[in-house]
Amino acid sequence: MSQFQLNLLESELKIVLEALIEMESRMAHICETSDDEDEIADIGNDLIEVRLLLKPLLAKAVAQYGEGIRNFSREPL
Repeated sequence: MSQFQLNLLESELKIVLEALIEMESRMAHICETSDDEDEIADIGNDLIEVRLLLKPLLAKAVAQYGEGIRNFSREPL
């Protein structure tokens, strides 16, 4: 398997994390509420892949930038 290296600024990483967390949330909701077994299987498989990507990425981001990297609020400080 080949690897792809990517360097991101903190602000860019926040955008990626926010998008992945939102995607994970939407997919989990579909799996929890759908009555379509095929949809649940398809989305569920994708959900596993998203979580396998998100978990270590989020852990590394928090380790480098602190818990603030998880704050996606648009409210002024």
